[in-house]
Amino acid sequence: MTPAGNGMDAERKMQFLFTLRSRGVTDPRVLTAMEEIDRGMFVRGVFSERAYEDMPLPIACGQTISQPSVVGLMTQAAQISPRDKVLELGTGSGYQAAILSRLARRVYTIDRHRRLVHEARQIFEALDLHNITAIVGDGSRGLPDQAPFDRIIVTAAAEDPPSPLLAQLAIGGIMIVPVGQSDAVQSLIKVTRSQEGFEYDELLPVRFVPLLEGLGQE
Repeated sequence: MTPAGNGMDAERKMQFLFTLRSRGVTDPRVLTAMEEIDRGMFVRGVFSERAYEDMPLPIACGQTISQPSVVGLMTQAAQISPRDKVLELGTGSGYQAAILSRLARRVYTIDRHRRLVHEARQIFEALDLHNITAIVGDGSRGLPDQAPFDRIIVTAAAEDPPSPLLAQLAIGGIMIVPVGQSDAVQSLIKVTRSQEGFEYDELLPVRFVPLLEGLGQE
């Protein structure tokens, strides 16, 4: 795996982190993780030179790698502690899972596309990230065998927070999920589970690919 261009050199790194801070990513642990995980490792082909810009980019299987500021804001909102077990739905390029792995004890990530999981595993290995388990599966069902999870991050939009995922969230746990009826109007929602039930907070407008059931074709 070769990083984009010359990788994240000092000047690119400074600009990258400045952009993140200016968009509201201020948690020092999140910024450090995003500095350590080179986004250029996760972007291939003609788009590799744009890896450090704050924009979503196409990846294989018709999916996208989210813009860094949105990754940072989602991660920050999840308030991940070093003891947490995290479930991510929608591995995609693997970028979000790699950042989560620097913050949490254990990360489980699921994608419906076999090719994406295979490629992400190769990058995790190259980066020596051994606390990530990447699985091919139907993310809409979560991962009941490993539940409950302290944190759940969903990187695809659902019409409502999926009930199987709510059930797999630990008491005191937090889920970050894009919710919307269409790809044009979506809100990032923070769901906090307490003994009494679920509390919902709207964070910011976003645009994600839809959360689909079943497995992909490749």
